[in-house]
Amino acid sequence: MHFIEPHFSWRDYYVASEDAYSPFFEREYSEFEFSDALYNFAIHPQWDNFGSPTLFMKILYADYEIGFCIIEFIGEWNDAINNDIMTLKRDIIEHLMQNGIDKFIIIGENVLNFHYSDDSYYEEWFDELEDGWIAMVNFHDHVLEEFKEIHLDQFFVMGGELEDVSWRTYNPIQFYGRIEQYVQKRLM
Repeated sequence: MHFIEPHFSWRDYYVASEDAYSPFFEREYSEFEFSDALYNFAIHPQWDNFGSPTLFMKILYADYEIGFCIIEFIGEWNDAINNDIMTLKRDIIEHLMQNGIDKFIIIGENVLNFHYSDDSYYEEWFDELEDGWIAMVNFHDHVLEEFKEIHLDQFFVMGGELEDVSWRTYNPIQFYGRIEQYVQKRLM
């Protein structure tokens, strides 16, 4: 797991630790010291720990004028034991929303499993967005099925073209444009 890095090609456009509006502002990283682990497997030190022992993240890009951010995850999303959604919602999402973010692109190709509890924090997040949305991109089929099983798909735009996006070939604005265009088609 230690060799899976968060996407780094957009660092010329955005670095969360240099963004005064980011919840990770002024966080320092080591390239050599592996301090976080998923179970017994060390993960790359560039991933951000937001309080979950099994799920880590990286804000790859945020644009406060347009009001969107792109977040990449790695690990096991576990609401049943760790209540990951509560920690994510309270400590990360609310901070971003207070700074004008209302459109979230969540990249989940490194999310290995999802364990649900209830949908209250998802519903709260969705209700607070008003004109915004949450798009789930490149999640594994079994994770999407878990989302659908408890009807979380009512809060997300997911499936279809969003499950096979070569997002690394775009710059962040182009990627947002592609996802936003797809979301608008789905919402109509």
